[in-house]
Amino acid sequence: MLKKVLPPTYLLVAIILILALNFTFPVATIVQIPLNLIGLIPLMIGVALNLIADRDFKRNQTTVKPYEESRTLLTDGVYQYSRHPMYLGFVLILLGITFLLGSISPYIVVIAFTFLMEIVFIKVEEKMLNETFQEEWRQYTSKVRRWI
Repeated sequence: MLKKVLPPTYLLVAIILILALNFTFPVATIVQIPLNLIGLIPLMIGVALNLIADRDFKRNQTTVKPYEESRTLLTDGVYQYSRHPMYLGFVLILLGITFLLGSISPYIVVIAFTFLMEIVFIKVEEKMLNETFQEEWRQYTSKVRRWI
């Protein structure tokens, strides 16, 4: 059986690509030291979002893995602000790292990663959630945006 690649693997690959682009093809430095330390803010928020969202999945005894059917529709906590706080957290982590590095070229990875999450995971997950939770899902999506 072919094992599906999970989102954290995509995040790790994106971080490697960001570092590679920064050190091999930086194009231009747009954020100098010590201003680049502002990148710690989205980085920490992204990590926190992922930890909180993961805790909520475990607390509600539902799966965190894409492609597996959820038992519970999470709509409170961080899920009252974003339908996909873990993906948002990943993007914030990447933005934070990119800002810390200071060069412009790694931003292309952040943009590509965001679109990739949308296509590979979010669209599939939202279709599954709509099929599973139907009206409850439609009400939730009418109140809470996909990202922020």
